[in-house]
Amino acid sequence: MKKFLSEFKAFAMRGNVVDMAVGVVIGGAFGSITTSLVNDIFMPLLGLITGGINFGGLFIALDGQKYASIEAATAAGVGTLNYGAFIQYVINFILIAFCMFLVIRVMNKMKKPEPAPVKPRVCPFCKSEIAKDATRCPHCTSMLE
Repeated sequence: MKKFLSEFKAFAMRGNVVDMAVGVVIGGAFGSITTSLVNDIFMPLLGLITGGINFGGLFIALDGQKYASIEAATAAGVGTLNYGAFIQYVINFILIAFCMFLVIRVMNKMKKPEPAPVKPRVCPFCKSEIAKDATRCPHCTSMLE
């Protein structure tokens, strides 16, 4: 049992497991922020642009009758095809993906670019790698410029 617990401790304390746990927690918090941005800012603006259409309330009653709302149709025992909820989820997905794109774009711009790898100097005669400041090739002893 002691060996099992020590193995579990070693597994749980590995860097990548801890990093993943931190990422999940931060991702959950960021998910709340993006959901609020979509629901509280973008969707009201979209409703204003579309003339107040509530996509979530669009449905077709499967008995062919007209009902005031999904709840009214459900209370009457009628099945409904809630295509508006699907449209709402698609719009939410697109807006959340767009928000994530903008955040990642800003984060990438804030990162310092990695310096380009320095190409090693190569002897023109034997094609061996040599030091930058060498005046003679250590492999073939040729004089270098």
